[in-house]
Amino acid sequence: MPDRRDRPARPPKKHAWRRQPGVADALASTEPAPRAEGGATPADGGVHAASDKSGKSGSIVQSALYRDGRHIASHDTLAETFRRLRETPEGMAWIGLQRPSESELLSLAAEFDLHELAVEDALEAHQRPKLERYGDTLFVVLRAARYLDAPEEVDFGELHVFVGRDFVITVRHGAAPDLSAVRRRMEEDPDLLALGPEAVLYAILDAVVDGYAPVVAGVQNDIDEIETEVFRGDPEVSRRIYELSREMVEFQRATRPLVGMLHALMAGFAKYGTEEELQRYLRDVADHVTHISERVDGFRQALTDILTVNATLVTQQQNAEMRALAEAGFEQNEEIKKISSWAAILFAPTLVGTIYGMNFENMPELGWGFGYPFAILLMAVVCVSLYFIFKRRRWL
Repeated sequence: MPDRRDRPARPPKKHAWRRQPGVADALASTEPAPRAEGGATPADGGVHAASDKSGKSGSIVQSALYRDGRHIASHDTLAETFRRLRETPEGMAWIGLQRPSESELLSLAAEFDLHELAVEDALEAHQRPKLERYGDTLFVVLRAARYLDAPEEVDFGELHVFVGRDFVITVRHGAAPDLSAVRRRMEEDPDLLALGPEAVLYAILDAVVDGYAPVVAGVQNDIDEIETEVFRGDPEVSRRIYELSREMVEFQRATRPLVGMLHALMAGFAKYGTEEELQRYLRDVADHVTHISERVDGFRQALTDILTVNATLVTQQQNAEMRALAEAGFEQNEEIKKISSWAAILFAPTLVGTIYGMNFENMPELGWGFGYPFAILLMAVVCVSLYFIFKRRRWL
């Protein structure tokens, strides 16, 4: 593949980043790996690497060429895009990929002098949001998010953006964000697109940040529902609080670094001669990111407070249940005391009557004239004595 440095130098743009020669020479001679039958490459195990009958790779979402903010052409292959870009003075390539193969990324690296570390990050994914400058090429990692209504959860995607003098390359891992809407928006505003790759980067940042708004609204609704469930005593609410807290940790990791990244971009306005219009747009995005980040921080604190309140309510409920059990046990014990006392009182005359009811001839008091009154009196004395004893002990 011919090196881009072999073509004539283009006239410098007012706000362009210029690529320095000598970067990634080791990758410049890399040829794409041949595809196996059916379009799969060994590098990615056949996922999103299949080619259709037109030769277009399944990982290429769209590859288009622009000049002066106008769409010139779209191409099915990277090689065709590279060739047409070399032939177009002041042209800009905007290449969108989804889970590309290693050979495709190495081909892009050789053509646009992408740093090998950035290419490695784009291949592996699972990167934290960051902004890196390799020579005159910016490498931006973004974490997009979307709210799924049916399962009531947040789905995160990852987006890698390479921004150079005359190209923008997006590598998407996940369903979010939908960059087709960004492309349509930019194509409908040629004046903004004419500002070059920086304008495309702004539009992508704006789309990612705008995508956070429905997530914030969905999470706020979830928190309101959780608060209701907490005070209603729903036993499953603790699990929901924990799951939402984990999602907020991920959301915080996606939004918090963006604040520093955008401030770093704004710090380079003077150095890289960024258009005043783009400066205003980027400052607006930075304000939105700051607001979103503060909301996410507030969500985490609210969930922590809700979890504490829920634990307190659960403890109070358990204490109330234990108190109710203790009171029931005490009342049961009091009833047992009363039953035992009356059983003892009734047992005394039964005992006396049983003794005097035995049919023995030689038995005291059997022939005594006062034997019957004595037995009755004995029963009464024993019963009354037991009654007062139990009464004083508060068993009756």
